[in-house]
Parts: sequence; C-alpha cells; structure tokens
Amino acid sequence: MSLRTGLLLITSLFVLFVLDLTLGSVYIPPDEVFSILMGGTTDHTSWRQIILDFRMPRAVTAVVVGGGLAVSGLEMQSLFRNPLAGPYVLGISTGASLGVAITVMTGISVGLSWLSPWFTALSATLGAALVFLLVIAVAGRVKDSMTLLIFGLMFGAAAGAIVSVLQFFSQAEDIQVYLLWTFGNLGGMTWDELSILIPTVMAGWLLAFLLAKSLNALLLGENYAASMGIHLRRSRYGIIISASLLTGCITAFCGPIGFIGIAVPHLVRMISPSSNHRSMLPAVTLAGAIILLACDIISQLPGSQHVLPINAVTALVGAPVVIWIVIRRRNVKGVWS
Repeated sequence: MSLRTGLLLITSLFVLFVLDLTLGSVYIPPDEVFSILMGGTTDHTSWRQIILDFRMPRAVTAVVVGGGLAVSGLEMQSLFRNPLAGPYVLGISTGASLGVAITVMTGISVGLSWLSPWFTALSATLGAALVFLLVIAVAGRVKDSMTLLIFGLMFGAAAGAIVSVLQFFSQAEDIQVYLLWTFGNLGGMTWDELSILIPTVMAGWLLAFLLAKSLNALLLGENYAASMGIHLRRSRYGIIISASLLTGCITAFCGPIGFIGIAVPHLVRMISPSSNHRSMLPAVTLAGAIILLACDIISQLPGSQHVLPINAVTALVGAPVVIWIVIRRRNVKGVWS
C-alpha cells in the first residue's frame, strides 16, 4: 500500500466516521459533534446523549466489524485460493445462527432471560465454537485446503438444515426474533460489549498479520508454500483460528453481515494492486471499515425515522461490486491478476 493510498483511506475513514455521527433521524452539525467529543458544552443536552450513547458506539462498531470481516475474507480467499470465498465459508456463521436458533426457538431464552442482554451473544458464541472445534478436528486430518473448504460448506449446510427444522416447528413470534437477528445490527452494541469485541478482533487481526508470510506463500499453492519452508498444518491452524475469532465474535454480537468479506479484498486489489499481505492487511482493514460506515449511513436513511437492515444494504452494495469485478476481468480466475 503506497503512502498516497494510505492517506486517502485514512481521510475517507475520518470523513465517513464524522458523517455517521452527524447524520441520522436527528441532524447534528459537525461543529457540535466535535465540541461534544472534545468535552465542550452544547445548547442541546439531548445531542450529547445521542452522540456518546448511541451514535459513537454504532460508528465504532461499524469500523471494527468492517475491518474484521474484510481481513477474515482476505484470509479465506488466500487460504483456499478462491476469489469468491468469504468469512463464512467454514460454517462458523451458520454455527452461530444455529446457537441462536436453538435458544430462541426452543424456549430456552425465556428460562434464561436473566442473562440478557448477553444471552444472544453467548448462544451465538457457543454455536460458533462448536463448528470451530469440528473444523479444527477436520483440519488435522485432511491434507489439502480444498477438502477443508468442502467440509466447512457441509458443516454450514447441516447447521442450516437444523435451523430450518426448528423454524418449521416454532411459533411465529420466535421465528420473528430469530429473523431480526439474522438481519444484522450495528446499533445494539454497548460500550461493555465493545470492550469484548474490540480486543477479540484485534487478537484475530494480529494473528493474521503474523501469518502474512504464510498467506503470501499459499497464494502460489500449498506445494510451493511447503517448498518455501512453510509448515502447512500449523499455518492452516493459525489462519482458521484467526478467521474464526474475527467471524465468530462479530457474528455473535452483530449477527451475520454479508458481502463485506468477499467484496472488500477485491476493491483493495484494484486501488492498490499488491499480493503482499503485509500491505494488504492494513489496506483491507481500512477499506472494510470505510465500506461498512458508508453502508451504515445509508441504512439509517438520514432525515427519516426508519432504519434499514444492514445486511440488505451490504448486499445491495457488495453484490454489484463482485459482479462488476468478475465481468471486468472476464472470468473468476482473472480477479487475481
């Protein structure tokens, strides 16, 4: 990533972060936003509460989640050498969905409602951890990453089938609660929840950066990576743990958010053509945060009382990007060049 590209990304991130604090159902002028953030006074006492208790946690969540999903998607695309791989190919997200579905649609959540507001995140974490342990067990037995990819897809399909069965036998109210979770949500995070989400995402990002050399080698194939002295099994474990930390924790707290992990790495390759993950990882992190901040601004329909599901907005933004990139390069394999 060149200095010019880095400055452009950082500037864009700063501008969109301020816009996310400014726009919404209530417009707050940028100068008032800066005054509140710097501890200054304001004539509107409600604005301070809106900024510090609602919009700031939402904007910080968008930055953390966007960057984390983008890094996880980059790791999966490099590990499987598949340009359409994303953070959810290992079934971790579906495992989280299964955990939420079991607790919500079987009535367990009613009996354990005292755990709220942590209950949904806890159940999603347990579901994601279950699939993660299965993936780790399989990773120790298979020899190539493509077989692991197939197993991940099968785990996801099996978990999705169980969710469908639970929906068939559940009450309409329980299904609605589950569906609302699947829409994704950036606005429900508190500072206490962010104190868990941020360190976990940072740990996953740091592990990914430490594995940059392995990711670079895996782009050229596992045989080449082995000839370069890369310990394939250890590297595969590390990448899976990193991606699972990022995807599992984000899904647990915010629900499944699609297309960020697939689309952002390709956008970064276009503005900063490089295969070196030491420069790609920071660029992808910034770009993911920028894209999700932009999607969050759109989802809030500035000036309106309505808020669109963040998953719908990311799909509307991400799907055309992936389609345009594939068409522009004329084939799927061409997106790597």
